[in-house]
Amino acid sequence: MSASSLSAEIAATAARLVVEEGLEYGPAKQRALKILGRRGLPAGDLPDNEQLEDEVRSYLALFCADTQPAELAALRRTALQWMDRLAAFRPHLTGAVWRGTATRLNDVHLQLYCDDPKSAEIALLDAGVSYEVGSTRAADGRQVDVLSLAQPSRELGERVIVHLSILDHDDLRGALKPDARGRPSRGDAAALRRLMMEKPE
Repeated sequence: MSASSLSAEIAATAARLVVEEGLEYGPAKQRALKILGRRGLPAGDLPDNEQLEDEVRSYLALFCADTQPAELAALRRTALQWMDRLAAFRPHLTGAVWRGTATRLNDVHLQLYCDDPKSAEIALLDAGVSYEVGSTRAADGRQVDVLSLAQPSRELGERVIVHLSILDHDDLRGALKPDARGRPSRGDAAALRRLMMEKPE
């Protein structure tokens, strides 16, 4: 099998995992390698995120066209609710809900750009919001706190998990750089509202 054919097979398998199990792109690629018996493959032979996203969109169009748009809209409304609530911390939406590929299995990922890293946590405590504290790696490799909470969604009939990554205010400048295709990798509340007003393709 050629490298391009293998990359396409990995992308197709990973796309199914992204949609059916709500996996993020990195874990989906690694799981796809195991499923296909290709563990130990050089990183350069893996599909890039753009190729995987194309496969995800194709999978959604083929198998989820009747349900995904409404689920995405519900998740975006949940995101916007929290972005308005946390406006003081310059929230930006990222991940599948921002890209438009999310289903009910996906979580909402918000990035908060804070002058004081503890200020968002204090705001949640003051509002009586329950949350769990975890961590993730920022783009530059730093470990950053993530506050995770559950938000009931009447539209979906279940709870939506919202993750709040706590970043420095100075990180915002670099965060606005476009992705490999020139598209924004995240957006603020105004940008999300514009997306929500667009008619589906």
